[in-house]
Amino acid sequence: MLGDTVFNRVKRSDHKNISAINAFLRSNDLNIDTTVEVFITVTQGDKLVACGGIAGNIIKCVAISSQMRGEGLALSLATELVNLAYERHHTQLFIYTKVQNEPLFRQCGFYPIANVPGIVVLMENSPCRLKRYATQLASQRRPGKKIGSIVMNANPFTRGHQYLVQQAAARCDWLHLFLVKEDTSRFPYQDRRELVLQGTTGIANLTVHEGSQYIISRATFPCYFIKDQGIADDCYTEIDLKIFRQYLAPALGITQRFVGNEPFCDVTAKYNRDMRYWLETPALPSPPIELVEIERLQHQGTAISASWVRKLLIAGEIAAIKPLVPEATERYLQRLLAQRRVKAAPQEFESAQSGE
Repeated sequence: MLGDTVFNRVKRSDHKNISAINAFLRSNDLNIDTTVEVFITVTQGDKLVACGGIAGNIIKCVAISSQMRGEGLALSLATELVNLAYERHHTQLFIYTKVQNEPLFRQCGFYPIANVPGIVVLMENSPCRLKRYATQLASQRRPGKKIGSIVMNANPFTRGHQYLVQQAAARCDWLHLFLVKEDTSRFPYQDRRELVLQGTTGIANLTVHEGSQYIISRATFPCYFIKDQGIADDCYTEIDLKIFRQYLAPALGITQRFVGNEPFCDVTAKYNRDMRYWLETPALPSPPIELVEIERLQHQGTAISASWVRKLLIAGEIAAIKPLVPEATERYLQRLLAQRRVKAAPQEFESAQSGE
């Protein structure tokens, strides 16, 4: 309670209240974020005056009626959101918010990590956690003049990924591979990591790092207060690469970042161009990082991609998948298909029994 103000929790399944939250967010020039699992609403009488949501360990969709700002409500709402996140076993919290809200969330114990001037700031509830992570990375630093890096999703790990790692490692004294950790992919993080480890055995100058919250996933980057998708993509790229260049790369002495070239997809090709700018521009205080594009491995004239493999998996075409993936990935996908057939068999039997 804050005077006659009432705090409630609203799950995504509560369609009536979610509809009201959606309308309230729109009135505050925000969209609802579909990844939010539970909202906290603040009402006075029957009127919704504030809300905020939790998506994993990220606070999203925070809005307060203009007439309620400056009344101490923001701090109370933030406290409720943090308590809710802790109840859901998330203690390392992040928030993406408009830059004008940064002072408000500083009062709530959040500290800025990276920002896009005038648009968005990423904050976390610790003044030193990112620095501690960088210190931890520094303990895995290796000697050499050319220290390379790769960031990948490996969803799943293909021969294309394997080729990129092999080519990059051959051009470096040491190579650091980072895997996107969030389980927003088709395949769980632990499975993806195991396939990467199996597919890169024998590469002596390689470290495969544990996943990190600081390797930003495009899937978790919010677009609810950035209406233009192109601007949202640019903001994601800028924040992701600023964190990488200013904190992670210096800890490991990284001098190069390797990517596959992109002759077909305009979106990925633009991302590579933007990546080159943010890694190499002298506008940032940290040392520049050279972006190295390697021509992608092809099969029958087409660049091998994880999306190609996923489409074939949906169709159950394991024979067509075989030349696209390492043996460990092939065995893993075969097991998935076998499990899918076992699950489907009882349903087919029930359908036959009912005459369908």
